[in-house]
Amino acid sequence: MVATGGAVGVIPDTGSVLAMTSLRAENPQPAAGRVGSFDAEALRRAVTESFEATIGQLKELVAIPGIAWPSFDPAPLNQGAEAVAELVRASGFDDVQILRCDKEDGTPGGPAVVARRPAAEGRPTVLLYAHHDVQPAGDLALWETEPFTAVEREGRLYGRGAADDKAGILAHVAAYSALTRVLGDELGLGVTFFFEGEEEAGSPTFRSFLQAHRELLRADVIVVADSSNWKVGVPALTTSLRGLVDGTIEVRVLDHAVHSGMFGGPVLDAPTLLSRLIATLHDAEGNVAVQGLVGRDDVGVDLTEEEYRADASVLDGVRLAGTGTIASRLWTKPALSIIGFDAPAVDVASNTLLPTARAKFSLRLAPGQDPADAMEAVRNHVEGNAPFGAQVVFTPGESGNSFLADTGSKAARLAMWALGEAWGVPAVEMGIGGSIPFIADLAEMYPAVQILVTGVEDPDSRAHSANESLHLGDFRNAILAEALLLARLNEEGVA
Repeated sequence: MVATGGAVGVIPDTGSVLAMTSLRAENPQPAAGRVGSFDAEALRRAVTESFEATIGQLKELVAIPGIAWPSFDPAPLNQGAEAVAELVRASGFDDVQILRCDKEDGTPGGPAVVARRPAAEGRPTVLLYAHHDVQPAGDLALWETEPFTAVEREGRLYGRGAADDKAGILAHVAAYSALTRVLGDELGLGVTFFFEGEEEAGSPTFRSFLQAHRELLRADVIVVADSSNWKVGVPALTTSLRGLVDGTIEVRVLDHAVHSGMFGGPVLDAPTLLSRLIATLHDAEGNVAVQGLVGRDDVGVDLTEEEYRADASVLDGVRLAGTGTIASRLWTKPALSIIGFDAPAVDVASNTLLPTARAKFSLRLAPGQDPADAMEAVRNHVEGNAPFGAQVVFTPGESGNSFLADTGSKAARLAMWALGEAWGVPAVEMGIGGSIPFIADLAEMYPAVQILVTGVEDPDSRAHSANESLHLGDFRNAILAEALLLARLNEEGVA
């Protein structure tokens, strides 16, 4: 299907992988009784009985301000890794390590917690991923509670990392703990915990870490608990993630700054010309107007405009940009933003024609888009649209691949079943507009692996923002869903 508007092309047909269709779980009723050889109701009881203790463990992790950015003290990050390792040991793992790789500049990367329980003969191995580092708190005046003190209020737990992604860690640990209590010696599934310590800093050593510990992390199924559900009360499996490229665009007009009164008029200053260039990046409807990008408008579920406006805090009177369904604009079409602009601050501005101006762009890529092609498309656009003959310097930045799940895999089918069982309503497949570039590294390093992207967040979680929070009811359901999934994989394998 051709995406409407702008210069967006068509994503090559990938069949059901990109269908995004809302699917009914095999049995949308809450898990009860025996499923195969295991007691699903016993798993539910085990999760429920330990849930208050799990919340207490999560609160203790939230209190540790582990931030992997170079400008922050690394001591809390290391403390967080130690605390996570202790949780993992308490859940029954003997083989627990804190590992790290050096960055390109020789400085150490973030501490990752890795624990292994080997699989019994003929049984598969599941790797459970989450990250223990968090975003900085930001402006404290915007928080209603202390960011690193977890506070329960109206069914939610507030605090930095409560949702992203320390709850992901506890979902894995609590699910595994419930599984061992119920199955005991019947658990032959291999389980590996991989709790990264630098995801919020862009995972700078992730690929080298995979290369250094390739066999240690080898698995048949990988569950990445760092995404969201469709809404509170409706679970989802994330089946697509957008890719990402970024870079800077610089406009040069003069050799040096000159007086705006003496010389202004015949030449336009660099910020004005850069603004005119930026304006060419979108068409009149707000679609990305860069030739060579791909997009698609065939998602099976959608948000209403009212839901999107509320979730994104859009001000009254602001018209939404782009064409097609809102979900396709979020998941399967490109989105281009200017996230930085170098110009003098208003309070220190002088009457001067500025010779240069620079902006940083961030381009989210539709699934199926090659990042190198997208970067070149932006370069061609800005160099071909230089206003008034200004010199344009394009500097490419970071790039990351998109992700498309194989929704026909055994693991994906079992995940949809488990989510529906745990919530008691049908699960849906959904896309996410954000990017998790390291998933492409996992897929490349382990081409036969079945990757599942799950999560504990919801549209009200405000990850990365002030007043981040976790819906506790959905958190409990997420733990149960993972325990059910692991039990089915233990019994049936992945073939």
